[in-house]
Amino acid sequence: MKIQNTNKGQIEGIIIVILVIIIIVICLWLWPVYNVYSQRLAGQAALAHAQSSKEVAVAEAKAKMESASLLAQAEVARADGVAKANKIIGESLKNNEAYLRYLWITDVAGANVDKTVVYVPTEVQLPIMEAGRTIQPKQP
Repeated sequence: MKIQNTNKGQIEGIIIVILVIIIIVICLWLWPVYNVYSQRLAGQAALAHAQSSKEVAVAEAKAKMESASLLAQAEVARADGVAKANKIIGESLKNNEAYLRYLWITDVAGANVDKTVVYVPTEVQLPIMEAGRTIQPKQP
């Protein structure tokens, strides 16, 4: 009976050694396959990240372009409004000496006390606004 147990123990030991060797061989074969697989997945992840970053950069550039375009349109509209306002003011002040004199008097009289009125003497001792009135056109 001892002989059978010894043979049986040896057979079990050999089977265990063979199984360990088979497991080691399988691991040695699967390890490089796993490395290739994990590197492929890492490459795909890096590619997806790069594409996503590119899409974000393109979206930001488009947003900046739209913003610049809209800001330019707003600036053109503002300039158009200022030009129209200047034209209206200019037309209303032509040949309207009485209104200009009124504005000058109200500024001098103290309506805007925070402003300083500086008198610049001219040849005829009149403010420049009044100087054009005294010159008579030449008669032919």
